[in-house]
Amino acid sequence: MRISTKFLTAVAAITFTAGCQTSETGPNWPITQRQKSFDELDRAQAGQAPPVADAVTGARIANARSEPQNWLTYYGAYDGQRFSSLSEINASNVSRLRPAWQFQVAPLGLLAAPATYSFEAAPIVVDGVMYVSGWDGYVWAFDAATGKELWRYQHAVPLDIPLCCGNVNRGVAVARGKVFYSSPDGVLYALNARTGDPVWKKSWLDPRAGESSTMAPLVVKNMVIVGSSGAEYGVRGHIDAFDIETGQRIWRRYPVPKPGEPGSETWGNNDSWQRGGGSAWITGTYDPQLDLLYWGTSNPSPDLDGRKRPGDNLYTDSVLAMDPDDGSVRWHQQWTPHDVWDYSGVNENILFEENGRRLLAHFDKNGYLFILDRVTGERLRTVQFGDRVTWGRIDPASGRVSERREPTEAGVEICPGPAGAKEWPHATYSRETGLLYAPIIDACAIYRRFETPAKESLSHWGGDYTVHPEQVRGGGVKAYRPNGQLAWEWKSSEPIVASLLSTAGGLIFVGTPTGEFIALDATSGRQLWQFRTGSGIHSSPISYSVAGKQYVAVPTGWGGWIKGFAPGTFGHERGSTLFVFALP
Repeated sequence: MRISTKFLTAVAAITFTAGCQTSETGPNWPITQRQKSFDELDRAQAGQAPPVADAVTGARIANARSEPQNWLTYYGAYDGQRFSSLSEINASNVSRLRPAWQFQVAPLGLLAAPATYSFEAAPIVVDGVMYVSGWDGYVWAFDAATGKELWRYQHAVPLDIPLCCGNVNRGVAVARGKVFYSSPDGVLYALNARTGDPVWKKSWLDPRAGESSTMAPLVVKNMVIVGSSGAEYGVRGHIDAFDIETGQRIWRRYPVPKPGEPGSETWGNNDSWQRGGGSAWITGTYDPQLDLLYWGTSNPSPDLDGRKRPGDNLYTDSVLAMDPDDGSVRWHQQWTPHDVWDYSGVNENILFEENGRRLLAHFDKNGYLFILDRVTGERLRTVQFGDRVTWGRIDPASGRVSERREPTEAGVEICPGPAGAKEWPHATYSRETGLLYAPIIDACAIYRRFETPAKESLSHWGGDYTVHPEQVRGGGVKAYRPNGQLAWEWKSSEPIVASLLSTAGGLIFVGTPTGEFIALDATSGRQLWQFRTGSGIHSSPISYSVAGKQYVAVPTGWGGWIKGFAPGTFGHERGSTLFVFALP
């Protein structure tokens, strides 16, 4: 029996049409559970923290050294020393250190830049309450003694925006009953420190243009101060100050000057300043007596091709000593003139005293340690701390660079690589030993230069780099005397990209990319203790005490800009956990 094609087609069409029609008498299953958003689920679990943050002010933070039980601001105190004067945990008993509590978090649903998220924060502790931020818009409050979650807030980060460089956040600030947090897409929040509910929020940068935010805010006086990220996208970076109570902008400072402003003559006679980079994505330090804010600025743009921006390119790769009331610059010091290696000068500026003189120490990505007079900006010492430094030589007196090795079209090996001899993770100064300690990277890279068009929201490197695993020789910790002499060195088979913590107990705490959290003897560098956390450490440990008991806290969770500092670790475990340790 032969059936025509036309007949089969007609039957199929009738069947399809009937199947698509809604039947008024067909199944009408009842809805058993209404869909809920993550925000609704979070609100349903809302808790409350005690009102300890109500009494935190800029004046109290200025005297943070008198409260060793707390960690009131990003570095522990305005001076950036990352030193704790607690000593219950010390060199004689650290071998007995054990986990007291831990908090684990994992991605839920889709998240922006999923290959780059990393738990990079430095927790804040105020009178027994811990405040900490995470990747993908999270902020939490915990009982600092037990780890009980008191509240949680999450900002919804858009999935389709460029994030330079990673879905990360390095911390929060706390003052006047508020927790200040800047989201990756540049929304500055003042959260109620008791409940986590937003009090006010302010969009302060343009993520569609390639700007982003990764840093912990800094509270100074009645202001909360933040700096932008995104120099790799050809943006013009800026530092902004906002009123704590209202969120109103008080001032904005662009490190890259426009024509006619001081420093504009260092950009050539063109419009390169408009996309000149100079973002400011690491929290600054502050001297309340001098009333000076010290803030680092990053690389110029395009990163690796300096032909369109002839000159020193002020005020990129610099420290700016600013008046916190209006953002005006009192003095500056440039670490890497005409940077074509991505040696961002944003690294911390540590404030300390020696023989009655107010000093500033800066371990730069370019492999040099700089000691300045922080009153005048005078350069006192310039010492190479990087193991392999081939990009150029800096004259200790003038600061001028000679023997420059720059990227080429064919490609050339240059040391250190784009992550530098020390990346953003912070050095520490021990008030106990008088030594400066730095986390070290020993890696080189092949740099290539080629022209890239400047297009909004697209990266503008002006070339590329490759870090081969065999170019990474590891890293470690180096201890320096303020006169520039090396005191000791502890070596690691992996680059160290976690901040250091020094304590009055004679200890230096350090984390590794393979997840070991380690205590070193601050005097000798001898390893005293180790704990395997299960995931790489790319964060900033802190110490605090509750009811007289000392704790050490460290977020773990590998990720971030792995291509730049440890390409051989792409396959390492990525679990995110906040570990808190104490003596039994």
